[in-house]
Amino acid sequence: MEKYNEYHLDPKQFPFLKSFQDCWQEIRDEFSNFINQASQEELAIAYNLMGPKTKTIKTKGEKKYSAFGVLFQGKFIEEYIQEHQITYPDYDSDEAAQQALTLREKYFPILDKAIAEVNLSNDNIIRNIYFGTFHPGLDIKLHVNYNPHMNRGYLGLIVPEGDVAMKICHDKLYWHEGEFMILDHSYPHCPHNYTDFDRTVLIVDFFKTDQPREQVIQFEQELVSQRMQDNPYSLGVFGKSDRAKPEDFIKYGLEHQLEWDKALGTS
Repeated sequence: MEKYNEYHLDPKQFPFLKSFQDCWQEIRDEFSNFINQASQEELAIAYNLMGPKTKTIKTKGEKKYSAFGVLFQGKFIEEYIQEHQITYPDYDSDEAAQQALTLREKYFPILDKAIAEVNLSNDNIIRNIYFGTFHPGLDIKLHVNYNPHMNRGYLGLIVPEGDVAMKICHDKLYWHEGEFMILDHSYPHCPHNYTDFDRTVLIVDFFKTDQPREQVIQFEQELVSQRMQDNPYSLGVFGKSDRAKPEDFIKYGLEHQLEWDKALGTS
C-alpha cells in the first residue's frame, strides 16, 4: 500500500484526474502514434515549439530529457504562443501558433477533449499538460520546482521495468502505467532512468485545491511573467527559482549528501 505525506499525495484527493486516467491507454496511443508516424518536420515542430525548455535544471552527463505539450498556464499551446508573442528561429509567433494548432488537432484529439471537459467543470484547474520522456541513463540533478500554488501529477504511459524512479526527500517513488503519481514539487527531488528504455509520462500540473483561486492565479501570473522574461521557451514552466539551495534539502539529513553534491555540481 502506498504511503502518502505532505509531498507525495493520494490521487484520490483529486477526482477530476480520473478523466485522464480513464483514457490513459488512448492518450498513450496518441503519443506513440505521433512518435512513430509523424514526419521529421512535425517532430521538430513539437519539440522546438511545443516543448517547455529549462536553462536551470541540469542533467548529469549527456543523457537528456525531452518534452512537448498542448496546454500551458491553462491555455492551449497556440493561444499561449500568441498571447506571449513568442518567436522562433524559423517562425514568427503567428506561424508558430498555426503549426502547433495543426499538430494538436491532428494527433491529440482525445487528450484535448479530456482537458476541455475537466477545465470546463473545474474552473480551469488544469494548468500545464505535456509529455515528458526520460531517455536511458538520464540522471537529473537535485532541484526544486518553485510552484507552491500547484501540484504535479504524472500519469504513467510507457514505464519500463527496472530502476526508473523519483527521489524526493526521504522517498524513492516508482511510476506505474495507467496510474497517477502526485507530488508537491516545491520539495527537493532528483529523478533518474537507469534502464535501457525510454520512460514517458503525461505531466499534469494543477492548482492546489485548498488555496484561494484568486490568490494562486495572481501568484501564477507573477511567476510566469518572470520566467518568460528569463526564457520565453520555458513556456512559463521552469525558471531560475528552480535551482536547489542548501536550505531546501539539508534538513533531510546526511543520507542526501550525494544528491546535495550533485545539485551543487561537485560530482
